[in-house]
Amino acid sequence: AAVGLYHLAWQVETLSDLVEYEKVLKEQNCFIGATDHGETKSVYGHDLDNNEFEIMWIVPSELVKPGDEMKTTRLDLDKEIARFGADTKARQL
Repeated sequence: AAVGLYHLAWQVETLSDLVEYEKVLKEQNCFIGATDHGETKSVYGHDLDNNEFEIMWIVPSELVKPGDEMKTTRLDLDKEIARFGADTKARQL
């Protein structure tokens, strides 16, 4: 058996931050994709060594509703901003 690393993840404070990071990743040609995981909203990129990383925003506890359970679907940032607000602070872990 080998030890390995799948990816690293960093949390941002707002969905506006996530939008900005997605833009930078695309400009740098290292954007992999964006995923709605229910209680987290994530964009993915890779570094120069092709290591994958995640940048995520966590839905505040008081805004979690039924149906926000863990899932893996395409992230629609405009829809999430309309729902939660661009500058709503993320839940802290």
